[in-house]
Amino acid sequence: MYPKIKRGIDFVLSLCGIVVLSPVLLVLALLVKPSRGPVLFKQKRVGKDKTFFEIYKFRSMYADTPRDVPTHLLDNPDRLITPVGRFLRRTSLDELPQLFN
Repeated sequence: MYPKIKRGIDFVLSLCGIVVLSPVLLVLALLVKPSRGPVLFKQKRVGKDKTFFEIYKFRSMYADTPRDVPTHLLDNPDRLITPVGRFLRRTSLDELPQLFN
């Protein structure tokens, strides 16, 4: 019974967060869009019981950056991060679309 209640609470709180933060999400999406490519970035992560799931983030790197390669493994990753992306990462605002997960 607890997992169902927790899932319901998570859903309601996420929905409230999306509604309250929707103006911020819209502004951030408009800031990311001028650099070519999609606004959102999907990334695979390992979850409970070692199952894979996808999270959504605002794209902070240029669209032609190699996918599924951790930033720290790239050669000179600073040149691949957009100016808006640098701000998003520094403030952790690139993580806000995870409310949709």
